[in-house]
Amino acid sequence: KCRTGPLDIVFVIDSSRSVRPFEFETMRRFMMDIIGSLDVGPNATRVGVIQYSSQVQNIFSLKTFFTRADMEKAINSIVPLAQGTMTGLAIQYAMNVAFTTQEGARPLHKKIPRIAIIVTDGRPQDRVTEVATQARNAGIEIYAVGIQRADMNSLRAMASPPLEEHVFLVESFELIQQFGKQFQDKLCGVDMCMEQEHGCQHSCVSTPSSFYCECNPGYRLNADGKTCSPIDACADGRHGCQHQCVSTRGSYSCRCRVGYYLNQDKRTCSMIDYCSFGNHSCQHECVSIPSGHYCRCRSGFTLQPDGRSCRATDLCNGVDHGCEFKCVSTEGSYRCVCPEGQQLQADGKACSKCGAGHVDLVMVIDGSKSVRPQNFELVKQFVNRIVDLLEVSPHATRVGLVQYSSRVRTEFPLNKYHSADEIKKAVMEVEYMEKGTMTGLALKHMVEHSFSELEGARPLSHNIPRIGLVFTDGRSQDDISEWARRAKESGIVMFAVGVGKAVEEELRAIASEPVEQHFSYSADFTTMTHLVENFKLNICPEEGKGEMEIRSPCECEALVQFQTNTVAILQSLTEKNILWARSLAQMTARLEDLEKQIANKK
Repeated sequence: KCRTGPLDIVFVIDSSRSVRPFEFETMRRFMMDIIGSLDVGPNATRVGVIQYSSQVQNIFSLKTFFTRADMEKAINSIVPLAQGTMTGLAIQYAMNVAFTTQEGARPLHKKIPRIAIIVTDGRPQDRVTEVATQARNAGIEIYAVGIQRADMNSLRAMASPPLEEHVFLVESFELIQQFGKQFQDKLCGVDMCMEQEHGCQHSCVSTPSSFYCECNPGYRLNADGKTCSPIDACADGRHGCQHQCVSTRGSYSCRCRVGYYLNQDKRTCSMIDYCSFGNHSCQHECVSIPSGHYCRCRSGFTLQPDGRSCRATDLCNGVDHGCEFKCVSTEGSYRCVCPEGQQLQADGKACSKCGAGHVDLVMVIDGSKSVRPQNFELVKQFVNRIVDLLEVSPHATRVGLVQYSSRVRTEFPLNKYHSADEIKKAVMEVEYMEKGTMTGLALKHMVEHSFSELEGARPLSHNIPRIGLVFTDGRSQDDISEWARRAKESGIVMFAVGVGKAVEEELRAIASEPVEQHFSYSADFTTMTHLVENFKLNICPEEGKGEMEIRSPCECEALVQFQTNTVAILQSLTEKNILWARSLAQMTARLEDLEKQIANKK
């Protein structure tokens, strides 16, 4: 066996039509004999094989096999190409592909010899001199082996110097096996690590004419080329440790600061949740910190000297609330209230006898693929008809629009537009999303974002009604129950509008109580007109047609209507009194007749 150290060897085999089948078999045997003498392995000698004729074919690369058995099996399965003899093309391929690190060649700085063994039986049909020179300049040592009819000038043009050690001409294919045994001596020289005192601290690697030192894993070779130093794996900054990196013999481990623990990824750290131990005794909230925990009170409460209990703060007595009539303290805040019969104004402080009935309205429309583009245009028209019902302005009704499918998108928040015309224009410019129907996700978005003060919802203390209208045409692909419940619990009056394949059970789950007044359904998109009227009757009580209409007593029309109704009732009572009086007179006259008849009989 060859023990002079690792090599990167690539066989470049001529399989042109001039090489007859039985001759190609001797070339197979030649390669296997050479491989049999080598110490092959990932850290020893690596072997690759390419064959060529008019084209080049990679049989296996330097990184493919690391056992002789696998290599011999692959060599025995080679099917000759049997075409032309493009030797220059094969050298080009060996230089540009076969001897690259991507294909398994060791980096040049490791000083592992790169050897190409070209075996051919004829004259090249392309130029070899220039490309062979480039290959040699790239660090490839070329052995040129010609058989029988090979052109000696071409062999000399390809081979590395000195030519007498790198050019071989074998008279026939029958003799190539015998030549293989002699060729092994060219590859296997003296083991330089054994012949002299190498001075390597860890290990010595022999090459055909020299040696070099290598270090054990976790160490790097020093500038003297012999001694080794531990590698500080933390020094390059690529360790990824969130807190601290600890270097250990070429490797490293991550460590967390006090009060934190190492996560499963062995890099990031999470703070220890001391509150989860359950022994904090905090009345309201426990807050974990790296050194332990502390107690915190909810907004509107003050932490007591014991550091655990909380007491409510009366903000009405501690701030200049500005309420016209009365201030009422709540947890962490306060609100102004007005006398019975008066309403709180938009400033949240002043009172007046008449209210405009304005609302914050967010419409959540289904943009799933089942709606279809033409119907989505009808949905936008439906939205604009609702906008036409409203008095839109920053101090009156505010309107926001959300579209959803597999995801949720705010088309515009409550504070974006300040007039009905702006809103209607923006609605018509909304683009259809398509894809799925995640109604639950849309409800979550509406509760957490659309009715936030950041997006234009007025504070709850202003007593401005919050109305959510959900429009859908099919069954939701996620659960709606939790966020439908949360929406109503947060004070949002929910209306559900269904079309086509909308599920009544889901519509009822979304709608506020009484459910019958807060959900509507239409069989298809072209007959949605009555849905607008239903919505109008529910958000505008004065438009209702029940047994008793609710009207603002301050509106002129309401006063006139009240007067008309009162007059009608009085007239009805008067007519009834007249009829009753007539009936009484008739009964009196009849009684008088009966009394006369009785008297005459006596």
